[in-house]
Amino acid sequence: MSAVEPETTARPPAAPHRRVGAHVYRRPPEPVVFPEAEEVPETNRHLELRTALYLILKRELAHAATLGSDQFVYWDPTTSRKRLAPDAFVRLGAPHRTFRTWKTWLHGAPDLGVEIVSESDEGEPEWEEKLERYRAAGIREVVRFDPDDRARPIRIWDALDGDLVERSPDDPDLCACETLGLWWTVVEDPSVGPMLRLARDREGRELLPTPDEAAAKEREAAAKEREAAAKAREAEAEAREANRKLQAELDALRAELAQATGKQTPR
Repeated sequence: MSAVEPETTARPPAAPHRRVGAHVYRRPPEPVVFPEAEEVPETNRHLELRTALYLILKRELAHAATLGSDQFVYWDPTTSRKRLAPDAFVRLGAPHRTFRTWKTWLHGAPDLGVEIVSESDEGEPEWEEKLERYRAAGIREVVRFDPDDRARPIRIWDALDGDLVERSPDDPDLCACETLGLWWTVVEDPSVGPMLRLARDREGRELLPTPDEAAAKEREAAAKEREAAAKAREAEAEAREANRKLQAELDALRAELAQATGKQTPR
């Protein structure tokens, strides 16, 4: 009987140990740099409008959303050229935190982006090109506010089937902010003119306050509370004085009654 040869198992060749960076290269690597800022002219009115909106949003949503204003949003990790800088944006789902730039592949796309038209926008790409960047970034609700357009100051686009589609001017819910469950409205501000605001009601009567308005309401409420407390103390003091007078009158009547009774008692 012939000897049975032991069974052998073929093994793949071992992968070579990678010594990354140990080779000679034709050029040094060029890492992708994502700038945090860029010098862009901004009018004072534009600054006031976007700052006011950002502070309103932050006061209302900081507990449940991350907010940005004029910071770069990047959506392609291979290039820094694909970016935009909304005047305000909101990402729902986590409390607000500070950040330098917003990278959608790390944090997800913003849910809401707002553009406020300014005189300095004349040097920017056409709006359709900017809108295409919003679509590519994956932002699902885009609001464009033009304070100089009295006929159509607010225009809104929604993400539908991979596209950004503008709402019709005839839409009865044109100014609904679907992302936040609120309503967009325009309020005339004495210092900057038409201002983009948010309200809890369709008619825009129940406005989300600015920090200054909220502080003024708090001061007013505190003053009313102090006034009510002062009136309560005054009423309490008046009641004590009335009780004191009543008690004095009762004591005097008792004394008179005791004196009269004593005179009538036979000796």
